[in-house]
Amino acid sequence: MAAPTDAAGGADAPPETFTEAERARLLPYVTTLDGPVFALSGLPEVVKGALFARYSRSPKSLRRLFLDEFAGDVEPGEASAGGAVGVTRAEALYERVFVEYGDDSVAQLGGVHLACEGVSNVLTKVLEWGRLMAYLEQSTRYVPYDDRPGGRFRYHRPAELRGSPLAHRYATALDEAFLTYARWLEPLQAHFRRRHPRAPGDSETVYRNTIRAKALDTLRGLLPAATTSNVGLFGTGQAYEALLLRLRAHPLAEARQTADRILVELRKVIPAFLRRVDVPERGGAWSRYLAETRQATADAAARLLGDAVAEPRPEVVLTDWDPDGEVKVVAAALYAASDLPDDQLLARARRLGPDERAAVLRAYVGERRNRRHKPGRAFERTAYRFDVLTDYGAFRDL
Repeated sequence: MAAPTDAAGGADAPPETFTEAERARLLPYVTTLDGPVFALSGLPEVVKGALFARYSRSPKSLRRLFLDEFAGDVEPGEASAGGAVGVTRAEALYERVFVEYGDDSVAQLGGVHLACEGVSNVLTKVLEWGRLMAYLEQSTRYVPYDDRPGGRFRYHRPAELRGSPLAHRYATALDEAFLTYARWLEPLQAHFRRRHPRAPGDSETVYRNTIRAKALDTLRGLLPAATTSNVGLFGTGQAYEALLLRLRAHPLAEARQTADRILVELRKVIPAFLRRVDVPERGGAWSRYLAETRQATADAAARLLGDAVAEPRPEVVLTDWDPDGEVKVVAAALYAASDLPDDQLLARARRLGPDERAAVLRAYVGERRNRRHKPGRAFERTAYRFDVLTDYGAFRDL
């Protein structure tokens, strides 16, 4: 429920007052000194995490809490001079508050933007596995891969192949794939220019980019899984810890090497959030558990399915669905709009006719004016499972 507000838009709470000295102390670190809604700025992630950890167990406002319990750990003028609070001092502050007040959830309160460049498409999917992070990946739909930085096409050369007789075959096969891609880039653009002549209102730049995107979109299925890409990630300390534990347990050397690099860089900005990752009896034991269960499952699959041959299937197969899905979605849509318990709503939804259910769903979905207008979470009440066989170009989008 929204909090009552006055004419000026403030929440229905008594306004805070600060002395002039306190206002000067706060000003570098909060976006406003007067309103009830404000953001923190100029503080390291570990300090913000520690501050919020204490916040959850204190009756004080966040600004008052900072003044009373945290400001002494921050040297005046640091943020205004363009620097952040010292990481060493911030880490000690976080450790003190974590031990005294916090738990693992405190690591959800600090985030980092991280770039991983020149990683294989196989590794990008490992990096992007976590649900509680945000990702942006260099797009093969808009970036051509016909160049040769340093005289080599952009694909990963696995450490596992060094010194192996397969190394030459691997490089030859991938070079040929990239050469084929490069040979077809201009002919395909010419083909699309013939099929899609430039409209009178299109600028030359827009038209050229559109044609190139069509060609790249068509050709990217030729790019192998070893193709390298750049990935941007944003996540909390807790999400990065889970990512690192997973990478350190991965069978591919590229994943493990990238984990080492990520840990080095993250410890420059959120060191306290990642203390456990490489401690043998903590993160080490966790990564061993992940590796052991993966291997045990692979052994079980080999033992039980080793003689099975894959049967032919269409490229897309709906393998599982909920026969009561429509009823459940209708009941879930009505749940927040009624006072009835869930099981009673399910029973009522089952008795509704098709037109009545459709009316509920139409009301719930509303008039979507673009794809970003998404209905509520009632549609999460059911599930559909698809088995998709596709080339790597389409898999990148999926």
